[in-house]
Amino acid sequence: MRGMPGAARRFAVAIGLAVGPAVGLAVGLAVGTAAPLAAQQPPPAGSSEERIRREREELEQLRRERQLLEQRMRELQGDAHDLSEEVRNLDAQADATARAVAALDRQLAALTENIGEVTGAMLRAEDELVAKRAVLRRRLQDIYKRGALRDAEALLAAESFGQLVSRYKYLHLVAVRDRALVGRVGELRDQIARQREQLVLLQGDMERSRRDRADEEQRLRTLERDRTRSLASVQRQARQVGARLERYRRDEVRIAGAIERLEAERRRAELRPDAPASPSSLRSADAGRLDWPVDGTLLYTFGRNIAPENTTTRWNGVGIEAPAGTPVKSVAAGEVMIAEPIGTYGLTVVVQHGGGDYSVYGSLQRLLVRKGDRVAKGDPIGTVGAADPEMPAHLHFEIRPRGRATDPLQWLRNRR
Repeated sequence: MRGMPGAARRFAVAIGLAVGPAVGLAVGLAVGTAAPLAAQQPPPAGSSEERIRREREELEQLRRERQLLEQRMRELQGDAHDLSEEVRNLDAQADATARAVAALDRQLAALTENIGEVTGAMLRAEDELVAKRAVLRRRLQDIYKRGALRDAEALLAAESFGQLVSRYKYLHLVAVRDRALVGRVGELRDQIARQREQLVLLQGDMERSRRDRADEEQRLRTLERDRTRSLASVQRQARQVGARLERYRRDEVRIAGAIERLEAERRRAELRPDAPASPSSLRSADAGRLDWPVDGTLLYTFGRNIAPENTTTRWNGVGIEAPAGTPVKSVAAGEVMIAEPIGTYGLTVVVQHGGGDYSVYGSLQRLLVRKGDRVAKGDPIGTVGAADPEMPAHLHFEIRPRGRATDPLQWLRNRR
């Protein structure tokens, strides 16, 4: 530097003072907590994270679907309902729960994959951090051994201005590299901290998903037990209904057979030379004008009826619901031909109106007439009862012109 002009010497000193603080800053950052030059951007969401998001959305949708099914089940259990519908509801709940278990399985697989990805990234970052710290440690040792004024001495020992600039550039590059190294160490430290937090969250999600899956499996087993019980109940009810319908059919055949025998006797009696005329008290003009045998609402109608349990019943009359003990009146004058219990019909009265016309009054609680009694139109013949324990108190009423069952509503007065 002695051969340099004064201006060049002053410039070199200024450069030395400028480079010295830069290197000192690098050392200070290495010792303390360094701020990275550019914060590392988080990695884009991987396929496993996207899968986890989709599986969680599907799981929430399944749970909403099941919630609606459970609400419907509560409505079914609160009302009189078809047990087969309850079984279908349980089947739908079981299907939704099974799909929820499958969704949780996929979610657990995606979480396991994501945990593996994060763990791998964290291990790679830790390995790099160890290597970078080793490099940084050697740099600090070199700087310490060289001394605080080594860089200034290197600049001042330059024999020309070009050599001075070259040495300055070299020392500047070394300082930039040291800063980048310190910054990278800080970035790696922050990255590892974030990844550890992410691992803790993922492990918590994994534990919750395992608990949810165990709960869903328990729910599925409970639903399967409920379905088995409900299905057994449906089958038992179907057998009971089938047996009851079979009894109805037998008793209808019994009523029809009794009326046929009565009709055969009447015809034989009419063939006798001295037989008096026996016109019917039920005339065609009475159609739609007869008084109801009891006031009440229709429980079932004539013909084919579908019960709540999806069984089909064919009624030869109508059911008129009324309080037990309500008097039942004859719709026309005639003679009591039957007044006795008849199977599922319960206490039954059959009135012959003449000319082969009959009316039938079943499900009575008490008889007020006996076989052979003559009754006028509107006379009480019994009281309303409940022969079938599955039904409320009602009157079973039939009209059989010429011995054949027809719709009683065609004969009774329209009350609308």
